[in-house]
Amino acid sequence: MMSTRRQRSCHSGYRYIFDNTFAKTAAPDPATINARRPDYVAASAATHRIYAVAAAWLTTVPTHHDAAPAEQVINTRYHRSARLNYWRAELSTIAELRRILKTNHTIAVVGLSADWYRPSYFAAKYMQEHGFRIIPVNPKYDEILGEKCYPNLKSIPEPVDIVDVFRKPDDCVPIAEDAVAIGAKVLWLQLGVVNEEAARVAEAGGLEVVMDRCVKIEYARLFGGLGWFGVNTKVISARRPV
Repeated sequence: MMSTRRQRSCHSGYRYIFDNTFAKTAAPDPATINARRPDYVAASAATHRIYAVAAAWLTTVPTHHDAAPAEQVINTRYHRSARLNYWRAELSTIAELRRILKTNHTIAVVGLSADWYRPSYFAAKYMQEHGFRIIPVNPKYDEILGEKCYPNLKSIPEPVDIVDVFRKPDDCVPIAEDAVAIGAKVLWLQLGVVNEEAARVAEAGGLEVVMDRCVKIEYARLFGGLGWFGVNTKVISARRPV
């Protein structure tokens, strides 16, 4: 059956008929209306009961940092605090990364590939094109990107600022030891490369450590105008990077 609205939108010749028909139709009794509509009173009471139970449960959730993960998500105060702490740490990290990339210009890339389609190749090529001295470290090659390739870090005859590692995490501890031995300043483990033991070795040797970050992405984010293309770099500044 057509609804009243649809009927009244029909041709004007029918509108008079429908209007008069519905005008002469007796209004439904209250019992029929109540039978056909939801019981809002009961639904409202049930909703309030749910809110009361939830509120009582939330008051038992601790607000300190030792709360369980599921409780931390529900705890609004903790969640706000965690977000603020995250952004404070992020801002601190931005400043540290900017300083590292601005003051260190010689990068030994361990595991650099000569294949143009490998991430290590285009990351090193990008940094080379932006004024960094790239020293390839890979026993498979004699030369990459126009630079002599060395079999290991200890074979490099010149000072190295950053040791950029494109190796699996299990290989990072000996690399960290070599980085300490040659007097490097920073041990940089690429995206997906995390080794806490290697980080401890490097830090004990006086090196700064960056893990699970791409040197190319970070340089583009902080200095290379990556934000001009609509990428959220998490850097808010009116100054152009210099």
